[in-house]
Amino acid sequence: MTISYKLRFSLAFLFAFSLSANDLKAQSEMKVLGFETFFDQVRMHHPMAKQAQLQSEMGDAYVAKAWGGFDPKFEMALDQKYFDGKTYYQTLDNTFKVPTWFGIDIKGGFEQNAGQYLNPQNNTPAAGLWYAGLSIPIGEGLFIDQRRADLKQAKLYALSTQAEQQLMMNQLMLEAGQVYWQWFFAYNQVLVFQEAIVLAQTRLDAVKAEVRAGDKSAIDTVEAGIQWQNRQFGLQQAQLDFANASAQLSVFLWQDGLVPLELEENTIPQAQSDVLPARIDTQLAGDIDSLVAKHPAMQQSQLKIDQLEVDRRLRLEQLKPDLNLNYNAINQPVNGDAFAQYSINNYKWGLGFSMPLLLQKERAELRLNKLKIQDADYELGLKQQGLAFKAISALNDWETTTQQLELYTQTTTDYSRLLQGEREKFSIGESSLFLVNARETGYINAQLKLLELLVKNQQARLKWLYSLNQIN
Repeated sequence: MTISYKLRFSLAFLFAFSLSANDLKAQSEMKVLGFETFFDQVRMHHPMAKQAQLQSEMGDAYVAKAWGGFDPKFEMALDQKYFDGKTYYQTLDNTFKVPTWFGIDIKGGFEQNAGQYLNPQNNTPAAGLWYAGLSIPIGEGLFIDQRRADLKQAKLYALSTQAEQQLMMNQLMLEAGQVYWQWFFAYNQVLVFQEAIVLAQTRLDAVKAEVRAGDKSAIDTVEAGIQWQNRQFGLQQAQLDFANASAQLSVFLWQDGLVPLELEENTIPQAQSDVLPARIDTQLAGDIDSLVAKHPAMQQSQLKIDQLEVDRRLRLEQLKPDLNLNYNAINQPVNGDAFAQYSINNYKWGLGFSMPLLLQKERAELRLNKLKIQDADYELGLKQQGLAFKAISALNDWETTTQQLELYTQTTTDYSRLLQGEREKFSIGESSLFLVNARETGYINAQLKLLELLVKNQQARLKWLYSLNQIN
């Protein structure tokens, strides 16, 4: 190799490195979207995050609806009959009823009836009668009834919606995190090929210059040209991957859950040098069983069993006879005073009884309920084992990628040293363009492999946190 070729080649590489420095300067002027910033944006503004917030509100609404079964109620019944110029009857009954948690209904009201053909049992003083009393279920409904069962199940459902909210957010953040690291990989892949194509172009120009100077054969440009073409192809594919990854990342960018945002053209992920290998949290890793037991999916399954248990108690209660005791104290108002002539001897009471003879429907519903509880117990056990397996599998992936990343970091450094050594040998004429290209290709592939392992390591960490619902 002549002195002039060595000089040209050295200047060419200096030019290539200066281009890389300019690229870095241009990158420093871009807007960086860090992982945590992106996570916060998704957590606060993504429509699914807004939907997740609605879950707990829906649970509260169901509880409020169930409480409606205990609302006080005012009723009025007015019946009148006029025929042939006569007032046959006129009945008025105003009732105020207050259901209680214990199944007892508190009632009070005012009754005023008149007419020529009024049923004698409905006769009241001209001023009417006030009454107040209780309706007590002695048989079915004493310990639980449909109103109380609905409220208990609504409260359990509200807890279930909170678990569903956590599951939705956990799933959203996993998907968003995976997309971010794919975008990170695609961008850094572009940088690798940009640097590679600059070096290939510089080498091709240097070889062409030597061919024109007569120091090289024209055939020597073929290999340098093929290398440039391959790297140009790789850069185009990397740019396509980055464009698609950017578009996919934009799917997760919203404003207040309503307005979709687009990723600005000058936005890039955080620098590769700022991304450290994700280390294992030994304390978290040693508490898998406890974390699995607290997983929202486990909570949902247990709450389902609890709801079925409430239904079982109600079905058992329905095997009892329907026996209701009603008592009302009555009194005639005097001058508007409802208690002026009150006497404990003035009252009316009643007892109502009914019961199916075979109870076939009630027994069948109770049996179905017990089968559903048994099925839910099986489901709970399977879900616990499945979650534990996913957690252990994700932890194994995380540990393996961490070890591989540490190993391949040294491998990439060794590839860089081989390339540097080959360049030095080439500069003094002890190597060939073929060997330099081979070393350079090996180093480029090593950079891409290291980048891939870094992304896999970050994604494995996300999957581990996702498996334990800790990603938030």
